[in-house]
Amino acid sequence: MTSSELWTRATADRYDAEETEMSSAAVLGPTVAFLAELAGDGPALEFAVGTGRVGVPLRESGVPVVGIELSKDMAAVLRRKIGEDMLPVTIGGMATTVVPGEFTLVYLVYNTITNLLTQDEQVECFRNAARHLAPGGRFVIELGVPPLRLLPPGQVAVPFDVSERHLGFDTFDLVEQILVSNHFTRDGEDGRYRRGNSRHRYAWPAELDLMARIAGLGPERRVADWDGSPFTQDSPKHISVWRKPA
Repeated sequence: MTSSELWTRATADRYDAEETEMSSAAVLGPTVAFLAELAGDGPALEFAVGTGRVGVPLRESGVPVVGIELSKDMAAVLRRKIGEDMLPVTIGGMATTVVPGEFTLVYLVYNTITNLLTQDEQVECFRNAARHLAPGGRFVIELGVPPLRLLPPGQVAVPFDVSERHLGFDTFDLVEQILVSNHFTRDGEDGRYRRGNSRHRYAWPAELDLMARIAGLGPERRVADWDGSPFTQDSPKHISVWRKPA
């Protein structure tokens, strides 16, 4: 068991409805194309496959996909979309669970490495990726850049969404590198709001590069988004690729 907070059945059942933008063709098209190119003719392993937002369309594009997922409830939602024979899923943690086979691609999207709340576990996630990769295979992470430049002295919160139906803001513990993502979501038309929060350990790109080196992986590419746009000091997130020596 890892330090990741476990997604419940209620969260799993509403996850897809709350992530419609991230499931749109505009987002998934470039994502799937990027990952399929890296996978080549080989199979891919998705850490924290969730409800299959990325894994299912990647499999439908022709790439064999295997998943690891900590939450049985999230995996149950995925199973409604695609059979076990098409996209096998093993229940377990991304830092520790081992599945059979070698993969040309291991990937971890949408900030999910931050679900591991200690640096040691994040290092083990990189080691687990390297363990599953064939020689020359690649590990890909999608991760936001910590928005600490937005914090004036004495402030610990940064809003990321203020809309009619949702208020979202992150609070930061700068000593422990922990952020808490807070959500107030309006359900129905009665004006009531549902409150939710989750804890994450944020990490800088340079810290991830060191984790990769510890795991025996070398940096290959870092871009700002799945479309390959250049990563700059103002990029709010990055797609990073590391490669196992051939």
